[in-house]
Amino acid sequence: MTSKTNLTINPQRLWDTLMETAKFGGTPKGGIKRLTVSDEDKRVRDWFKAECVKLGCTVEVDEVGNMFATRPGKRKDMAPIAMGSHLDTQPTGGKFDGVLGVLGALEAMRTLVDMGYETNAPIMIANWTNEEGSRFAPAMLCSGVYAGVFTTEFAYSREDRQGITLGAELERIGYKGKHKAGSIKFQAMFELHIEQGPILEAENKMVGVVTGVQGMRWYEVTVTGQESHTGATPMGLRKNALLAAARMIEAIHQVGMGHLPGVASVGLIENRPNSRNVVPGEVFFTVDLRHPDDKVLDKMEVAFRAALPKIAEDTGVSFEEKCIWTSPAVKFAAPLIECVRNGASQAGYTMREMASGAGHDAAYIARVAPTTMIFVPCLGGISHNEAESTTLEECGAGSQVLLNAVLDYDRTLA
Repeated sequence: MTSKTNLTINPQRLWDTLMETAKFGGTPKGGIKRLTVSDEDKRVRDWFKAECVKLGCTVEVDEVGNMFATRPGKRKDMAPIAMGSHLDTQPTGGKFDGVLGVLGALEAMRTLVDMGYETNAPIMIANWTNEEGSRFAPAMLCSGVYAGVFTTEFAYSREDRQGITLGAELERIGYKGKHKAGSIKFQAMFELHIEQGPILEAENKMVGVVTGVQGMRWYEVTVTGQESHTGATPMGLRKNALLAAARMIEAIHQVGMGHLPGVASVGLIENRPNSRNVVPGEVFFTVDLRHPDDKVLDKMEVAFRAALPKIAEDTGVSFEEKCIWTSPAVKFAAPLIECVRNGASQAGYTMREMASGAGHDAAYIARVAPTTMIFVPCLGGISHNEAESTTLEECGAGSQVLLNAVLDYDRTLA
C-alpha cells in the first residue's frame, strides 16, 4: 500500500457543528426531537445541503428523501466512496445518535477541502431518511428502499400515529426528490455512530471496529377485552386488556432472559380508553426481538408466540399479533473492516471488534455495496434518550478514524 497521509480533522469545529444543529428540534432537557420529515427535519436538511454546497459538493435527493452530497475525485469513471448515517431522531433523542455519522462525515469532507486533498474516487456523504422508525415504522425505511428491501410505494404509504403518510410529508417539506431510489450509486460505505451500548466505555476503548449487525424483528400486538365500570364490575368478571398486556409484556421479557445475549423489549403501549374509572378494553403494544444468530431469533419468535394464547385465555381476552418487520443478521465487508482497523491504528486509538446491537442503515446498504461501521463510546451506554452524552474527544476520534479509513480504502483504487 502507498504511503499514508496525515490529514487531521478539527474536533472543535465538529463539536460546534453538533451543538449548532442540535438547535433544530432542541428540547428543554438538552436533547433533540427531530422526527422524520417534520419541519425540524426540513430545517436541518436545508442546513446540511447549504454546508455541502459551500464545499463544492453536488447535492442530490432521491424519491424517498435520501440525500447524497458528492465531491469529485481524480477518477471520473469511479463510483464514490460514501460516508453516512441519519439526521432524524427519536421523540426524546440525544444530540449524537445518527447525527454524529453525518456531521463526522461532513467534518472529514471539510478537512479534505481545507487541505486541497484530491482523492482517487469521488467522496460522498449520505443522509438516510427515517432511520429511527419512531414516526413511520419500520426503521431504516428509506435505506431499505435504496437497497430494494421495500418498494417506494410501501414507504410512501407508511402512516404515523395521526394517519399522515411519509409520501405526503416528503412532498410538503420539498424533499421528494427526482432520482429513483437506488439510482445514485456508490462503491462502498462507512458509517460512523455512537455505540449505543456500554462496552467501549467499560473496557476503556476508544473505537469499536464493527463486524456486523444482529438480527431484528418487530411485531405489533392488539389485545381486546371489554370496557366496563371499575366500580361496578367485580374483579372476577372483568376482561381487562391492560392486565393481559402486562402479563404478556412480562412473558416477552422472559423470552429475552432465556435467550441471552438476545434481547426482547416492549417500547410502545397505547391503553384505551385510558380513563381512570374504566376497565381497559383494548391495548396496543409493540415487540422488538433481537439476536446475533437468526436461528436463535427463530426460537425467540416461537417462544414469544407460544406465550400469548395462554395468557389471553386466562384473562378472558382475545388478541391479534403480526410481524411488521424483519432484518436478518448482517456481516460487514472484511476489506472495509480492515480499513477501519488501519485507520484507528494510524491515529493511535485503542480498539476492539464488536457486533452492533442496534439496527443501522448500514445493515441494508450491506446488501448492495461493501459496508462497515465505526463506533465510539457514549456515556453509560445510554442512547435514544435526551441524556445521551459523548465527549468532544470521542466525536473527534470517530471522525478521524472515518477519514483515515476512507483514505485507506481510496489508496487501494490508485
